[in-house]
Amino acid sequence: MKYELKATNFELTPSIKIYLQEKLDSLDKFLPHDSSIVAEIELAQTTRHHKKGDIFKAEANLITPGRLIRTVVETNELHAAIDLMKDELKREITGKKDKNISLYRRGARLFKKLLRKE
Repeated sequence: MKYELKATNFELTPSIKIYLQEKLDSLDKFLPHDSSIVAEIELAQTTRHHKKGDIFKAEANLITPGRLIRTVVETNELHAAIDLMKDELKREITGKKDKNISLYRRGARLFKKLLRKE
């Protein structure tokens, strides 16, 4: 998987890069082993909520062959935003995989049923 990182309104330190890469590497087991997968990650710091302090946003576009998976998460801490973004990406990836498996099984059951009737 290729990574494209972008930071807005703060400096992207090596420790943040390592933390983000560790979280994204844990998603590799759910994705096909293809070199054309690109993860576009944007981390931003906003001061939109002046009473709550700084808000961190983690936005991810995971481009796989034939599919785009997009997540946007906003929280008070940067590491929490990265964790929630990873969890949301995992949920999207596995949900699509489970749906494909159930559709395949449903089709196989229908085919078996048709064979038994004849």
